[in-house]
Amino acid sequence: MPQQSHFSTTKFLLALLPLLNQAACQKNPKRGLAFAHNPHSSDTSLISSPNSTLTWYYNWSPYPNSDRFNSDTLEFIPLIHGLDGASDPRTSRVISRLPSSSEHLLSFNEPDGSNESGGSSISPEDAAQAYIEHIVPYRNSERAWKISHPSTTGSGMGLEWLRAFNASCYDIDPENGCPTDFIAAHFYGGFEGLASWLGTLEEFYNKDRSEEQKLKIWVTEMALPQAGVEETVAMLNQSLAYLDELEYVERYAWFGSFRTDDANEWTGDAVAMFDDDGGLTEVGAVYMGGESSGFAVGQKGQGSGVGLVEPMRWLMVLAVSAVLLSVW
Repeated sequence: MPQQSHFSTTKFLLALLPLLNQAACQKNPKRGLAFAHNPHSSDTSLISSPNSTLTWYYNWSPYPNSDRFNSDTLEFIPLIHGLDGASDPRTSRVISRLPSSSEHLLSFNEPDGSNESGGSSISPEDAAQAYIEHIVPYRNSERAWKISHPSTTGSGMGLEWLRAFNASCYDIDPENGCPTDFIAAHFYGGFEGLASWLGTLEEFYNKDRSEEQKLKIWVTEMALPQAGVEETVAMLNQSLAYLDELEYVERYAWFGSFRTDDANEWTGDAVAMFDDDGGLTEVGAVYMGGESSGFAVGQKGQGSGVGLVEPMRWLMVLAVSAVLLSVW
């Protein structure tokens, strides 16, 4: 009887090991990062730590942050920001050299916005011509990139720009227009406005498509500007729960991978994921997965890429191993 009991205990503990590892390394395939410049290696080591829930990032360019992030840890999504980048031969060269984990390509950042606000300021007609000439070939290449339509501002102006862009596409190519594989969306504001904007885009793109043809949406920028911390955290929590469950949203990214003193005046510093000393803000801790994933308010990266869950996982593994040895 004792031998049978030991055998059952051993089987149970061996089965427990992969579950511990899985729990410690839980990833969210939707959750990514709009990576604004952050020069602090301790911050980026925390972002890419093994217990991070994040799975992808982009930085508004085709050039990855290879010195900060491993392509095996975070998928890099290149973006062609404007007309100059689309026609520049260096752009196609660097994109062709990206690791195989990069499969999606974003195009034209806020063409309905001004250059001063970070937009690309492109008319719908010029954007359609450049999209067909320079972006669509990536989709038809041997590597077959999945491409997105331009990401406009989350406003009535953005929707009107998309309508004009779509019309211009079919003026140029009556049969194909500007083919796309997914939709990139931006929104700055409260949860209700975000949900409404996503519903508007989903209807605009998918109302006449069959279930098999419907396009997914990526929310590549979102935040609540000029609000307090409590209000921002509430909006983030509500939005994350909603986006994680919303079937037609494939990915999303919070705007705020910087420290509070690097936040711009328009967004305000409550959107920042790190405080002035490099500790996680409440927004940062929530977005990284919270205490269940090993991220607490005030936590700092040490340059090692190891968060709280990783050492706890190994302590559990050692404890299980010790029990196994004692049983045998």
